[in-house]
Amino acid sequence: MTHELNSENVLKKTVMCEPCSGIQRNWRRAPGHAELVQGANRKEQRASGQVNITQYRCDRCGTAWEYENNKADQRAGWTVVGP
Repeated sequence: MTHELNSENVLKKTVMCEPCSGIQRNWRRAPGHAELVQGANRKEQRASGQVNITQYRCDRCGTAWEYENNKADQRAGWTVVGP
């Protein structure tokens, strides 16, 4: 019984809508999609200096995203942070 519940929870956490699945992760300047709703902003210190990180949540599937705007790191960009 517990194993079945755990399997269902894993499936629920990994289901993303088609637009979210199409977001290119870890690549600066990659576009998001129209159903992402902007949340809070914060600043974090990196080796290259201070960067802005913005939180987003998809209205369609509920996936939580963060976008790191770091001009010194081409690999910064979109990251999934939660279901």
